Amino acid sequence: MVGPLGSGGSGVASGSAGIKELLSRKEPAVWVFTGDDITQGAAHTKGTRSYVEHFAERVRWELKRMRDLVINTGVSGEKTDGILADIDWRILRHKPDVVSIMLGTNDCTLGPVGQALFKKNLTNLVNKVMGAGAIPVLNTPNTVYLKNAETRGDLPAYAQVVRDVAQATKAVLVDHYNFWETSQPDQEQLLAWLDDEQLHPGPIGHRALARQLFTVLDIFADDSPVCQLELQ
Repeated sequence: MVGPLGSGGSGVASGSAGIKELLSRKEPAVWVFTGDDITQGAAHTKGTRSYVEHFAERVRWELKRMRDLVINTGVSGEKTDGILADIDWRILRHKPDVVSIMLGTNDCTLGPVGQALFKKNLTNLVNKVMGAGAIPVLNTPNTVYLKNAETRGDLPAYAQVVRDVAQATKAVLVDHYNFWETSQPDQEQLLAWLDDEQLHPGPIGHRALARQLFTVLDIFADDSPVCQLELQ
């Protein structure tokens, strides 16, 4: 028997196929987004929508899934160990069907010696999410303006850890880092997507995050106002 949606045991397939199945059902789904200040979307969005809010409009309004719940539990400055310690409150209590995790921008300040711990923590997070019956979505962080973000010099290696964990656990991967690096390879051009000339996406950057999320989850559409927001 297929379990009810939003029960931490939705009874759907895993990965991208599971998300596609969720979106095809009439029953409402619970989507939890967690991470650091990039996911929280405060301050640097300048009063505009964060990528999580763009996602909510796409799913709850444009796709007419009005009863779906989109919950944002991102916290500024957060790392993997903080979310692991608070996973019951931030994630599991909501009985999610899908959990989107974007971490690494703060974890990478530990440098090369922190990569093993990051991988261990991220793997534990994914396993706990799957153990609760939810579909994990792992997001690599966006690229940063290295001239003003020297402490994030190891971010490329941490982004690769996210890719490795996604592959090992068969979690859905949204590779923002690769999309940003390909779309804005010039560091000076990258500033248009950042608010602080450092590492936090501004309004356009959050549109870019949302667009890549829509593309990977196969909910991008040419006739969607949210999907067609300009990236310049």
